[in-house]
Amino acid sequence: MPITSIFQMLGGVGLFLYGIKLMSETLQEISGEKLRRLFSTVTKTPVRGIGVGILVTTLLQSSSACTVMTVSFVHAGLMSLYQAFGVIMGANIGTTVTAQLIAFKFADFALPFIGIGVILSMFGRNKRQKSIGNGLVGFGLLFLGMKTMEGSMYFLRDRKDIFIAFSNNPLLGVLAGTGLTLLVQSSAATVGLVIAMASQGLLGLDAAIPIILGDNIGTTITAVLASIGANRGAKQAAACHVLFNLIGVLLFISAFPLFRTVVEHTATSVPRQLANSHTLFNVLNTLIFLPFSRPFVSLVQRIIPGKVAVLDMGPRFLDRRLISATPAAAVHAVRQELVRLGFLAEEMLQNVHAAFVERDPKKAEEVFQTEKLVNQLTHGIARYAAEVGQSSLSEELSVTLGAYVNGASDIERVGDHATNLTELFEYTQENHLVFSEKAMAEFEEMFSNARLAFHLAIESILNEDGSAAKEVLILEDRVDALEKELRRKHIDRLNTGACQPSAGVVFIDILSNLERIADHGNNLALMVLDVIKMDTEGKRLHDNKIAVAGNPAGAD
Repeated sequence: MPITSIFQMLGGVGLFLYGIKLMSETLQEISGEKLRRLFSTVTKTPVRGIGVGILVTTLLQSSSACTVMTVSFVHAGLMSLYQAFGVIMGANIGTTVTAQLIAFKFADFALPFIGIGVILSMFGRNKRQKSIGNGLVGFGLLFLGMKTMEGSMYFLRDRKDIFIAFSNNPLLGVLAGTGLTLLVQSSAATVGLVIAMASQGLLGLDAAIPIILGDNIGTTITAVLASIGANRGAKQAAACHVLFNLIGVLLFISAFPLFRTVVEHTATSVPRQLANSHTLFNVLNTLIFLPFSRPFVSLVQRIIPGKVAVLDMGPRFLDRRLISATPAAAVHAVRQELVRLGFLAEEMLQNVHAAFVERDPKKAEEVFQTEKLVNQLTHGIARYAAEVGQSSLSEELSVTLGAYVNGASDIERVGDHATNLTELFEYTQENHLVFSEKAMAEFEEMFSNARLAFHLAIESILNEDGSAAKEVLILEDRVDALEKELRRKHIDRLNTGACQPSAGVVFIDILSNLERIADHGNNLALMVLDVIKMDTEGKRLHDNKIAVAGNPAGAD
């Protein structure tokens, strides 16, 4: 193989993969928050999971990215294995969209797409136009890469004997497809390469289809790698992906002559037939497995024993039926969800504390996973409260509802500070920074006071307890004073060389984040005191009205 052809092929693959990356990033930017909420729509029905898997993979332009997200959600307890299997099946179907795009002969329009895209990217009036420009550049690069790959293989047209073995032995083709996808870590790149070779007449259907089937096995390696070091649930999700594709490929290879005949009748051009074979395999494989989803999941759980508790991703108390029926009960539901949100943020603090004390990276990962749930619930509370606010609420309830929404923002900020602390922990791990015993003792003192202030603030919301709220105010003053004292002591240690400068900077940041956590606890306590005061005044006014009604003016 001429060296220029090797370089040309590598360049084509590079352009192809970079084009997909640009398209993926653009679609994510345009879809924004909606993409992150998609997983929250997964229910116990695998059909909806399939739909979510298709949509997310289409937006991400990567089934591997979708399955890695799924594995991480199962690891964090945000999704059951049964729900995850539906998403995995959908991801396999979603990844065939790229193959269908490749089969269109857009190569002649690659350069115009790139040109228009660059103009939009550089001179677009707003961020959306610039993003669309980047997407068009990615689209053009994808087809320019395909054209480059096809050109690199032109010299092989006289050496078709090399590929005869693939035509005579489908299993060899499956192994080649699996190995190639393991190597390039992209099923789309493998499909693109196969279509490029078929376009040059190097591969017929007998040889190309098994390679594409093998590609479906190779793509499962990403989920397997993501599950390494994770819990049993994540390993089970990865095993689902592997077994689903492996069993499917074995079934289709066993009926290969029939499958080949069906594919041959789907289109007239070989590139389109190959794209259709990729789609047909994944759609038919999903339809075969769908009725047996529960038994299949049970089988995987027997192969890899163990179950992971699943957290409730969505709001637990925000019942929309309450809004029209009993608005006051809807406001109470917001308070209940607010308390739940608070306990989740407190769990983040517990995990970040364990990460620092036990030097445990897994605890840090749990903080990042819980943060997603905290952010989602905060937005859910805000949306629900906006609907409640449009109903016929009394002035008192309206003010209380607004206070709860502000409280949700304070709790979310505590989650953000917990995330900041986790990132600081990771920084200490990556740079091998170690705090002195004195610094760790000060860390414990500061952390315990800040965490207690936040815990009491949540307890005061739960029980509408004014005394607990007043305790928070006292604690917050103590944390402020402690932060100043510990900051001064640490700077003294830095000046005397008793502490690493880089570790000292991290320690100061830790103190600052803990002080802000206590501040947000203080805000929550003040909110509780205001709500209690408003309730008390409202009750007193109500009692006075009853007394006046019972003893009208002039009566003895």
